[in-house]
Amino acid sequence: MSKEYYELAHHIIKLEPLSTEGWILDIGGGGEGVIGELMGKQVVAIDLRKDELEETHNDSMKIVMDATELKFLDESFPMVTAYYALMYMPVDVQKKVFTEVFRVLEPGGHFLLWDAKIPTKPDTDLDVVVITQTIELPDKTIQTGYGCRWPEKELTLEHYSNLGRKQGLTVSQQVDSEGKLYIKFKK
Repeated sequence: MSKEYYELAHHIIKLEPLSTEGWILDIGGGGEGVIGELMGKQVVAIDLRKDELEETHNDSMKIVMDATELKFLDESFPMVTAYYALMYMPVDVQKKVFTEVFRVLEPGGHFLLWDAKIPTKPDTDLDVVVITQTIELPDKTIQTGYGCRWPEKELTLEHYSNLGRKQGLTVSQQVDSEGKLYIKFKK
């Protein structure tokens, strides 16, 4: 039986607790709810899909919400995260998300972004690209995978960094390692 998807290299990601006071807004925090698993009750996890939030078994506060239209006041969060969430969004939606992230971040706050480097679609009939992961948290390991339709353009460190800079965010750290992207933005 042949595969129905195009698989990129397996990602092994080790996460340590995030250093911040106050609430953490986690965009796309349903499903495995990785940031909620890591930081518990400190996390406000939002997702468009109620079923994704219902699958999440951690202590985060879970709210069905569109990240392009956040219902929070300006400068409400010292930290916003997005763990393998933006890969599911078209580029025009990603731009709106960055606008909203900038709006709800406190001055000096951080936006932490983990995602996959997804190349332009190769010569294949497979419409879905998948990344499997081993996520190592301090107290547990999660085996999972993320799959989406091929994006309209290559998703790279440069792509996401530019989206953040256009909104007024500063890149304070960035890593592109074996297809894994991590960017720490500061407002």
